[in-house]
Amino acid sequence: MDKSVLYQHGTLAQLVPGLFQGTLRADELLKHGDTGIGTLNGLNGELIIAAGKIYQVAASGVVRLVNADEMMPFANVHWADFTSVGAVDQLDYDTLRAELLHRAGTRNLFFAVRVHGTFQTVTTRAVAEQTEPYPTLTATAAAQQVFTRQNVAGTLSGYYSPNLYAGAVSPGFHLHFLDDAHQFGGHVLDAQTTAATVELQKFTDFQLHLPAADPDFLQVNLDDPNITAAIKQAEN
Repeated sequence: MDKSVLYQHGTLAQLVPGLFQGTLRADELLKHGDTGIGTLNGLNGELIIAAGKIYQVAASGVVRLVNADEMMPFANVHWADFTSVGAVDQLDYDTLRAELLHRAGTRNLFFAVRVHGTFQTVTTRAVAEQTEPYPTLTATAAAQQVFTRQNVAGTLSGYYSPNLYAGAVSPGFHLHFLDDAHQFGGHVLDAQTTAATVELQKFTDFQLHLPAADPDFLQVNLDDPNITAAIKQAEN
């Protein structure tokens, strides 16, 4: 159990042209970490992995536990070993992310984020399950549902990835939210903290696991120079 490694299955780039087919089982993912984020087969909802359990926030807004045999095209996990870096209060989302970078002290390492506490407001989204033939990643925006909660207690979690690795990852912050009651969450679009504690975990190693048995992945052209822009558009 190496706590210095961030494990990733798949790439953000492969999602851009619509490679949404699941290529890794949930139970296989959990062999590489107990904490993380991802999505299910068909880009079905948003995943939050916490304490060894995988939660899906569906486009319906329903939160449920993912079964061991469910498949995913993309996910990040690591073994949790967070370090407390203090508290925050009354920060909007842009200021919060700037503060996370300041407390990390670098833009050149991957690091995990866990912000737990109360939030004045959280706005999230979840994409509805797509069916073949799959659309492009940016086209799925029409199939996403957006949710907002006020005065909610929960955890904002995910990763910061250096710009250098854009394409394999979504550069910058990629954060999901799950409330303490496990009834609300998703990919974070906006947030305003009330009072929360901040924990970070830096990684010295990044392990990228590719879907080498997937014929679509082997044949798709991922050399498009516009891929990074498409990732940023979809993720933000």
